[in-house]
Amino acid sequence: MKKGQIYEGIIEKVEFPNKGKVYVPEEDRYVIVKNGIPGQKIRFMIHKLKGGRAEGRLLEVLEKSPKETREPVCSIFPACGGCMYQTMSYEAQREMKSEQVREILDGAMLPGRTYEFEGVKASPKEFGYRNKMEFSFGDEYKDGPLSLGLHKKGSTYDVLTSSDCKLVHQDMNQILMCVLEYFRQLGAGYYKKMQHVGYLRHLLLRRGDTTGEILVNLVTTTQEEYPLQPLAERLLALNLEGKIVGILHILNDSLSDVVQSDETRILYGQDYFYEKILGLEFKITPFSFFQPNSRGAEVLYSIVRDYIGDIHDMTVFDLFSGTGTIGQVLAPVAKQVIGVEIIEEAVEAARENAERNGLSNCRFIAGDVFKVLDEIEERPDVIVLDPPRDGIHPKALPKILDYQVDKIVYISCKVTSLARDLSMIQAKGYKLVKAVAVDQFCETVYVETIVLIQRKTM
Repeated sequence: MKKGQIYEGIIEKVEFPNKGKVYVPEEDRYVIVKNGIPGQKIRFMIHKLKGGRAEGRLLEVLEKSPKETREPVCSIFPACGGCMYQTMSYEAQREMKSEQVREILDGAMLPGRTYEFEGVKASPKEFGYRNKMEFSFGDEYKDGPLSLGLHKKGSTYDVLTSSDCKLVHQDMNQILMCVLEYFRQLGAGYYKKMQHVGYLRHLLLRRGDTTGEILVNLVTTTQEEYPLQPLAERLLALNLEGKIVGILHILNDSLSDVVQSDETRILYGQDYFYEKILGLEFKITPFSFFQPNSRGAEVLYSIVRDYIGDIHDMTVFDLFSGTGTIGQVLAPVAKQVIGVEIIEEAVEAARENAERNGLSNCRFIAGDVFKVLDEIEERPDVIVLDPPRDGIHPKALPKILDYQVDKIVYISCKVTSLARDLSMIQAKGYKLVKAVAVDQFCETVYVETIVLIQRKTM
């Protein structure tokens, strides 16, 4: 087997997050091919060979999978890599994700250990669920017309215009097309990452699912200037189901392709919007973390509340707390909640949200969990963990486990990171009791996993 060779085969299974396994009989080995669906017959080219492992790039789907029982719902499928599984039934998607999560957690268990697995819970909304979307400016092909949307599958440069994205509310699609048409008329160019020249970078849209409040964030460099007030007026004139409460111009001259702010200018309204989760109201700013699926988050937080059980008269540590949503959901039935989060803006929002929701038993601390735990005088009775995708830093995890609390609830958006952390957690005298996943990201390769961990008693 050599790089550049082309083969055909059937994807036997897809491992998390999107690694299809294709058997090549003439070589008597498996090749990993991403971005496919179990059962598809595909043509692929070998592009990576390392340590006995072969990876291929999908070239063409020759035959659909028996699992593909639906027609595509968006105009840029399958070129866009966002909604990989939209041609599968929702039930089939959840079954596949359930197998993936179960297999990874089983592999992380110590010999002889068992746990209860509760499958994948459905999102209340299969489509139109996302309350946040980052769209990129670019072109669909080299020197083509200006585009605004999502990257082409497997490409870091080509951008497909997402005029009818089904992951977001139709309001967002209308706003996207309004912004794109405005800058096409002006002849504005996008920021080219390799040459570090250009103006338009991203369009960050956030919309409250329950409130309908919309925050429009245009991200550009300072290399050029265009009149933006006429754009704001066009946006406000759109016939939307929700309501635009803020239009922001975010200036970003960083070399990397990250959405961040060097300076933020308010073109209209305010720099925040509100969303409601389980009866609580949360103020959300452009860059503050908030679960992207509001209705799915209610399912997730209800499970966390159920897993954590009776916490009356208990101190709860909510580590990696973000804007404090989980802590505030637990606060009404706890003695006190102490949240720790490294992003100061999120901590400020958490404090303000707690005050807005009348919760006086919440305290949120800005700082690195690894350092802050040394400074907190209180000891927790229960710990909730909701770390970033890469899991918990190996220096912070021992400190957390040294509290020897009876119960830990760990929420993970990347189950492989959770599985890695489970090795140390079990070695420190804890056992995995039960696990469940919530399909926060329907049609995509991702899933959220929640586990209940208890201290093992001899």
